[in-house]
Amino acid sequence: MGRDITIQASDGHRFAAYRADPAGKPKGGIVVVQEIFGVNKHIRELSDGFAADSYAAIAPSLYDRSSRKGIQLGYTPDDIAIGRKLREEFTWEQAMLDMAATVAALAGDGLKVATVGYCWGGSVSYLAGCRLPVQGAVVYYGGQIMPFVRESERCPLLMHFGDRDASIPLSDVEAIGKAHPKAVVHVYAADHGFSCDHRKQYDAAAAKLARERTMAFFAKQLGA
Repeated sequence: MGRDITIQASDGHRFAAYRADPAGKPKGGIVVVQEIFGVNKHIRELSDGFAADSYAAIAPSLYDRSSRKGIQLGYTPDDIAIGRKLREEFTWEQAMLDMAATVAALAGDGLKVATVGYCWGGSVSYLAGCRLPVQGAVVYYGGQIMPFVRESERCPLLMHFGDRDASIPLSDVEAIGKAHPKAVVHVYAADHGFSCDHRKQYDAAAAKLARERTMAFFAKQLGA
């Protein structure tokens, strides 16, 4: 269903992206933001899933700013260590340049655009909702929101967290909710990464409910 494309950011940086389009007219556009593992099989499957639900989806390869352009990692401890190291090789501001270009690519097709991000990408999606012209932003267990928690959102926010996620204290989740009282924040009886069926932390019930809520959110915010 999907294909690899190239997008250029405003600073001239060219990066890869995976684009999945529906068979018919799109209901809207969704930017799918990767975990620390790159635009891997899981992120491509998520993008295909959104396309199957009639949305045009683009997953930008944000790690093309790192020394491992085009990297696609798995979920072993070694993969986690590599992904964390690569994340430090570029800035949040550079990631936002690539996000802005991806949003523009979908908006240029005449679509309303929202974002959804997972793990590291959840924090990127949150920042996009605060800094970019999008109609909505969905956050799955974004663990690096706190340094930016006082930024003001420009669109509605939907957030999913797990109560067994050792990397995101519930006190942080509470602080995020207080800083953004209009955001809809859900906490599941689940671990970090509960929506990823390639990880041992996958929780089918929590993933299903979170996706149902996410799709209802997109239908409302994108007018479909």
